[in-house]
Amino acid sequence: MKEIVCIETSFVSLLVADPSRDVSVAGNQQVSRDWWRWRRAAFACVTSDETLMEAARGNTRQVQLRLEALAGLPSLPTSFAAAELALRFLATGSLPPAAKVDAVHLAVATLATADYLLTWNCRHLANAQILRRLDREATRQGWSLPKVCTPLDLMGE
Repeated sequence: MKEIVCIETSFVSLLVADPSRDVSVAGNQQVSRDWWRWRRAAFACVTSDETLMEAARGNTRQVQLRLEALAGLPSLPTSFAAAELALRFLATGSLPPAAKVDAVHLAVATLATADYLLTWNCRHLANAQILRRLDREATRQGWSLPKVCTPLDLMGE
């Protein structure tokens, strides 16, 4: 059985974005495209209703490209339990109130027992200090966090 990767908005945004002139962002874009092309098939990829809602906002052309990339992936709903877990994550103080959507992404992936949450959001999600605190809360609630990572972490074989 393939490991489950939950695709978050920042990943798909970089995947389809116009090439950046910022060398760091351009590198992340290329890694995203390489992962999508060469590694995606090694995993059972899913997304979430929250990601689809975020992907549907903004520049019309980019919206179309994001939604096309996500088309065909199973979408995980934001259940009442996921919304509650997201609130518990926020209540730890590890995430600012403005990061509510990030808490939802993590909660949905956690309750779906995804193996990985794929993101480029290193401020709130792929952040070891924050995840350490959120992992304690997830454990208190009887859950295990997925491995939150960037595509670099899943380039593998």
